[in-house]
Amino acid sequence: MKDAIVIIPTYNEIENIEAIIEAVFNLPKKFDILIVDDNSPDLTANKVKELQSKYPKELHLEVRKKKAGIGTAYIHGFKWSLERNYSYIFEMDADFSHNPKDLIKLYNACAKDQVDLAIGSRYVKGVNVVNWPLSRVILSYGASMYVRLITGMKIKDTTAGFICYKKEVLEAIDFNHVKFIGYAFQIEMKFKAYLKNFKIKEVPVIFTDRTKGESKLSSSIISEAIFGVVKMKLFSIFK
Repeated sequence: MKDAIVIIPTYNEIENIEAIIEAVFNLPKKFDILIVDDNSPDLTANKVKELQSKYPKELHLEVRKKKAGIGTAYIHGFKWSLERNYSYIFEMDADFSHNPKDLIKLYNACAKDQVDLAIGSRYVKGVNVVNWPLSRVILSYGASMYVRLITGMKIKDTTAGFICYKKEVLEAIDFNHVKFIGYAFQIEMKFKAYLKNFKIKEVPVIFTDRTKGESKLSSSIISEAIFGVVKMKLFSIFK
C-alpha cells in the first residue's frame, strides 16, 4: 500500500508548475504528485515531463484532451490514485494559494488524529485570506455561510479545495453520481462525506491569492455553486 499522493489539476500553469512540484518534494514528509493537465496550450505538461526525468517514481502525469472542469480533473485523479492503492489522497492548487507546507498538517490530521477528511480551512479561525479584494472575501465567506444554512453541515469553509481524504472516503463515494464540476464540486464532495458520517476536521491555513497566472473563477462557476447547493440538498432529502 502506498502512502500519500497530491493531485494537482492544471490548465496554463507553466509559470507555477516547476516551483510547486519542487516545493512539495522538498518537504520533510514524502508525498508523490499526480498532475492532471487539461492539454494546456502553454505546454504545462511538457514541463512536467521534463521534471519526470528527475523524479521518475514520485511524479506522475495524466493529460486529458481538453479543459473539462476541476471536478472531473479531481475525479480522474481520485480514480487513478485509488487504483494504485494510496492511503491518503490530497487536493491542492498549482498556484501557491495553498501553502505546500500545510500538506503535513492535513496529513497529520488524518494519519495521527484519525479523522477521515481534513480540510485546509480559511475560515475556521477568523478570515485567513491574503491578497483577495474585499468583494471576493465577502463572496467566498458568504457562500460558505449559505451552504451551511442549506445543508446543515457545520463546516466553515465549504468551498475549500485544499483537502486530505483517507482512501476509504473516496471509495465510499460513487463518482458517477457527482453532479458538479466547479466550486460546487468541492461542496458536493464534503456533503457526500458528511451524509456518510465520516469524521471531518477543519485545519486552519492561510490562503494567499495567486501572483502568477490567471484565476479560473467565472460567473458560471459561481452560479453553479449557488443554485447547485439547493438541488443537492433536495436530492439528498427525496432520495
